[in-house]
Amino acid sequence: MASVTSLTASVHQRLASALSAALPEAAGADPLLRRSDRADYQANGILALAKKAKANPRELATQVVAQVTTGDVIKDVEVSGPGFLNVTVTDRAITENLAARAADTDGRLGVPHAEHPGTTVVDYAQPNVAKEMHVGHLRSAVIGDSVVQLLEFTGENVVRRHHIGDWGTQFGMLIQYLDEHPHELDHKGGEVSGEEAMSNLDRLYKAARKKFDSDEEFKTRARRRVVDLQAGDEHTLAMWQKFVDESKIYFFSVFEKLDMEVRDPDIVGESGYNDMLAETCRLLEESGVAVRSEGALCVFFDDIKGPDGNPVPLIVQKSDGGYGYAATDLSAIRDRVFNLKANTLLYVVDARQSLHFKMVFETARRAGWLNDDVKAHQLAFGTVLGKDGKPFKTREGETVRLVDLLDEAIDRASAVVREKAQDLSEEEIAERGAQVGIGAVKYADLSTSANRDYKFDLDQMVSLNGDTSVYLQYAYARIQSILRKAGEVRPAAHPELELHEAERALGLHVDAFAEVVAEAATEYAPHKMTAYLYQLASLYTTFYDKCPVLKAETPEQVENRLFLCDVTAKTLHQGMALLGIRTPERL
Repeated sequence: MASVTSLTASVHQRLASALSAALPEAAGADPLLRRSDRADYQANGILALAKKAKANPRELATQVVAQVTTGDVIKDVEVSGPGFLNVTVTDRAITENLAARAADTDGRLGVPHAEHPGTTVVDYAQPNVAKEMHVGHLRSAVIGDSVVQLLEFTGENVVRRHHIGDWGTQFGMLIQYLDEHPHELDHKGGEVSGEEAMSNLDRLYKAARKKFDSDEEFKTRARRRVVDLQAGDEHTLAMWQKFVDESKIYFFSVFEKLDMEVRDPDIVGESGYNDMLAETCRLLEESGVAVRSEGALCVFFDDIKGPDGNPVPLIVQKSDGGYGYAATDLSAIRDRVFNLKANTLLYVVDARQSLHFKMVFETARRAGWLNDDVKAHQLAFGTVLGKDGKPFKTREGETVRLVDLLDEAIDRASAVVREKAQDLSEEEIAERGAQVGIGAVKYADLSTSANRDYKFDLDQMVSLNGDTSVYLQYAYARIQSILRKAGEVRPAAHPELELHEAERALGLHVDAFAEVVAEAATEYAPHKMTAYLYQLASLYTTFYDKCPVLKAETPEQVENRLFLCDVTAKTLHQGMALLGIRTPERL
């Protein structure tokens, strides 16, 4: 189905035409339309235009009003204050527009696909092999997943990349230990769970670290093993692969708990760019972008200096010939630009990495790999804090394991569901508890602008009141309950009916869904979607309180209000899906 023109766009178009008719030199000018408390919309653009044309703004506003055709979409326009326009739309236009959205057979609610989609590589959810995922891994995964959903929904070609930490000096130690204790990662038959996989890795890591710190001969053997790994020794690579495979079992179990799809082909870790590192360094050195300094290959920047005032370089290759993160990240950029043909590279990475990425992106620009047509952007996110406003730690001062945090959220949510549950089996309570608990964690993360820190407060997250996913999930479940109670009576739009004030407010907000999707996708800002959905649920609550649905005055009004309920539910469901959150039919 074709996309539906929103009421905002329709009103905007009519005002722009009236403006250019009243003031021909203003053709193409923006009337600056926005939602208003005083009417449905307010247009503020005439003030600036009048100033430019040296005209009286109220007089110009009056001339514009004279050119506006009312009746079909616009019911009334009046001049307000120094030259604002207050616009009211017709009830018929609201209902007809919603009916067009609800009729969309693709279930997209009339949201258009981008006219000129590009290819965006999103780098997110980057755990480390042989290490447990902790609370610090939460935001990259949750924010990245939502941005992927938003971009894909608008029609962008999205390539997902999980740049896992699967290379480096620690693997020499681990591989050497496993080689000397070959049964440490054996499984006792049957499939291994994520918890078991992590437990095996954790035990092996601790034992290897203890031996490395206490046994000089083992330390020497481990260091030699790093050289073998980097040289591509077959036996060493096979051992390394065991670690990667064991870690993936664990990663997949955590991502499954987070209700996130992570596909094996999308996992391209640091090791995936090994074959490109030498060439990356050669290209940078030959082009003069990087220079040798004290044996290391470095890129210098005039505007990036250390505390001592001296320039801080990006070290691409160390003086001993080893490669750092910069070489890997620059090779990844080359791969994503030239092999994957990406127009945009988006990195969902902790704000503390900002300086590193600023230097990497500038280096890639100097090398000609990034330019006006191919851009890189870091979607930097803040820290997860405890209730005390300090970085989130356990009572013992340890970093909080992600699995423990998710399990606790599910337990809390299950208690809330059980308390409210009517005729739900234990199995259903467990399923809803997981959907509500994981939804609560994701929503709390996404409802804060990514670059800000936020407090992790489970009591608040699973609350039925306030700006939480549980509030939205209950609004959705309540609507489904009403639709079930309606029995044979089906939702149907009746554009001929006058609307109550609460119906109008809800209808206008539902109609703005496509614009919010576009804005949230373009700005990589899931928090704009959460704000929209919270307001949607709040407006629905007001509508529910003021407008009886099943006991409305006439059969037509019952059908129309059921229709309003239905289109609100569809919008809630789709909006929450773009955040990676489930909307259970019953709670």
